[in-house]
Amino acid sequence: MGNCSETSTDFILLGLFPPSRIGLFLLILIILIFLMALIGNISMIILILLDTHLHTPMYFLLSQLSLMDLNYMSTIVPKMAYNFLFGNKSISFIGCGVQSFFFLTLAGAEALLLASMAYDRYVAICFPLHYPVRMTKSVCVLMTTGSWIMSSINACAHTAYALHMPYCQSRTIDHFFCDVTAILALACTDAWVYDYIVFVCSTLFLVFPFIGITYSYGRVLLAIYCMPSSEGRKKAYSTCSTHLTVVTLYYAPFVYNYLHPRSFQSPTVDKVLAVFYTVLTPMFNPVIYSLRNKEVMRALRKVTQRIFSVKM
Repeated sequence: MGNCSETSTDFILLGLFPPSRIGLFLLILIILIFLMALIGNISMIILILLDTHLHTPMYFLLSQLSLMDLNYMSTIVPKMAYNFLFGNKSISFIGCGVQSFFFLTLAGAEALLLASMAYDRYVAICFPLHYPVRMTKSVCVLMTTGSWIMSSINACAHTAYALHMPYCQSRTIDHFFCDVTAILALACTDAWVYDYIVFVCSTLFLVFPFIGITYSYGRVLLAIYCMPSSEGRKKAYSTCSTHLTVVTLYYAPFVYNYLHPRSFQSPTVDKVLAVFYTVLTPMFNPVIYSLRNKEVMRALRKVTQRIFSVKM
């Protein structure tokens, strides 16, 4: 830490891994996961655009999820890898603000979008005859746009507040990206008011959507249990289990990091948990939704056959 050259306008990111061979190995692993997630999410977006059978509300929301994941990873992983490989841990004041803003915007938007996808499954399974009326294209666009707008307003407020706090002499952030909670650890003033605001906002963007998801899937599971067809139950269980897997991987680390008291925070634990929602979940999303989905696999085969037939 003492070797870091701090300036009045730069922050220092300590990073995720130690500068050693083990750290290099883990970084290479993260980069490989990043590339897999990049390929998977881009493929999912292209597949949904090309296949008309996937032009439904569910897959529209899924394409938005892939788009968010692409931007999500690109906001954090390239800078983290650059800092480690070139030994330059600094990030400018403006760069830190931009990274924090995009992270909060994309994180909040994805949390709200996952709740929208739960509502989509709830209507499709519990009210199948009402589905074309309740889940129109305009409703999907409204839910997606609302997620972006609400999350960007929240991100702008948090980022502006965090970067205008008076800091002590040290500007060393014990994290691998500019997380507002890690930035506030450098503040010279008591930030109890902001801690309360973080708690309220985290409740709005994490707890309430999670309650909505839990309610939706509780009703879905009840409806599945009453289904007369075993094939229908199997398909519905498969669809629900994939979404619940994504929700658990995404929400659980977020809830722990942002809702437990700052006095009990451990920078090491916070960084490890942050890997789940910044790197692992964006990789798992396209894998879970494609390998467990017959419609996606059928569309993938059709597109692949079309490409090879054109080449021949």
